[in-house]
Amino acid sequence: MLLPSTFTERMQRLLGNEYGAFVQALQLPPPVSVRLNPGKTAAFPALPRVPWASKGYYLPERPAFTLDPLLHAGSYYVQEASSMFLEQALKQAVDVQQPLHVLDLCGAPGGKSTHLASLLSEESLLVSNEVIRSRASILAENVAKWGSGNVLVTSNDPRDFCRLHHFFDVMVVDAPCSGEGMFRKDPQAVVEWSEENVKLCAQRQQRILTDVWEALKPGGLLIYSTCTWNEQENEANMDWLAAQENAQSVHLRLQPEWGVEPSRQQGVEGYRFYPHRVQGEGFFMAVIRKAGEARVADHSKSKKKKYKLTLAGKKEQALVQDWLQQPERYIWLQHGEVISALPANLFEAADEVYQNLYVLYAGTEVAEVKGRKLKPLQGLALSQHLNKKAFATAELDLEQAVRYLRKEDISLGSSGNDWLLLQYRDVPLGWAKQVGTRMNNYYPKEWRIRMDLPQELPVFDLLQP
Repeated sequence: MLLPSTFTERMQRLLGNEYGAFVQALQLPPPVSVRLNPGKTAAFPALPRVPWASKGYYLPERPAFTLDPLLHAGSYYVQEASSMFLEQALKQAVDVQQPLHVLDLCGAPGGKSTHLASLLSEESLLVSNEVIRSRASILAENVAKWGSGNVLVTSNDPRDFCRLHHFFDVMVVDAPCSGEGMFRKDPQAVVEWSEENVKLCAQRQQRILTDVWEALKPGGLLIYSTCTWNEQENEANMDWLAAQENAQSVHLRLQPEWGVEPSRQQGVEGYRFYPHRVQGEGFFMAVIRKAGEARVADHSKSKKKKYKLTLAGKKEQALVQDWLQQPERYIWLQHGEVISALPANLFEAADEVYQNLYVLYAGTEVAEVKGRKLKPLQGLALSQHLNKKAFATAELDLEQAVRYLRKEDISLGSSGNDWLLLQYRDVPLGWAKQVGTRMNNYYPKEWRIRMDLPQELPVFDLLQP
């Protein structure tokens, strides 16, 4: 790997006599890590643990993840280990047992959003945003697969969030950056790197932070991260923000064996991940707290308030309410022909988001109204709160599951006229409709597996103890 000379000079200054080990680490294959979904599996695999993430594990090699049905079912997420350090920032700086409003501003493809969804209480609202619409659709897919049911996926420019004045308790900004930490995984990142691009990225990050700052409550927390190493995009930006807004740096406790390197600039602490020190890619994180104290918001319902969210009709509610566990926890909404479920305590906050932002996906999409009948939707099948007892189920083997996920016709040798919840290893994958002896595949077309199948499918045991 031929590194740019100005990058080399800077890293030699930052690392000193560790620079040789750093360059050597860049020649090694990147580690492979996954994070389990605690809402869908209680497995404790016999694999090395990611030390700063309770559900993170390292794999000995990279398997063909696309051919594992449990990935598509949302049982785990393939995520770079360093970025799982978000868990430490959140748990050490916030009481995650409390109901919180949390923003993941640059959410696609969904690694940090699904992680946040596992860490936050069920009474919390997570707004997961991605400005690029095509990437926002991928984010919505991964949020739906994770199935926590308390997430709104939005697609808005950062400046739009100023409409939500002092709304969020926590903001996670994984800012677009020059990508130095990805040099090992993405050789193209080396080609595209330049000092000018570093400067442009730092300026863009400042604009993003300025645009969203008003939406953070006084006393609220900003968790800022990049996958780069230069000070301009990291410590200097945090120092600039802290000075401009009178914000305070938040100290995180580190374990020496983690290999995470603390940094400090003008009183602002940061945390650096280098590939020769940690089993992960290049990463930076800092946590700062906004000045002031948050006021308790009044979210009591007002008769005069005009809501944007529309409740589903009583007849429709009666038909779907047993499809989720603890149906009394939910408020049932209808947008067009789609009925969704949202935790009832989040109605006011969710409506405020709808009033001000463009929302792609909300809560759990439960059913589509088809005349007098209801069609169960994919979001329901993948919900952590699905009531499986309300449906007939069928267990698929590996080949059947993969063919179902390719949206091919499958046959189980059964007959009837009913919706079937198809499962793999007792984990729901999606819906099929039995029509006589024929089975119609209702897996979402845009989610289907497109890769050619090998002659023999690999057997996965990632979640086996």
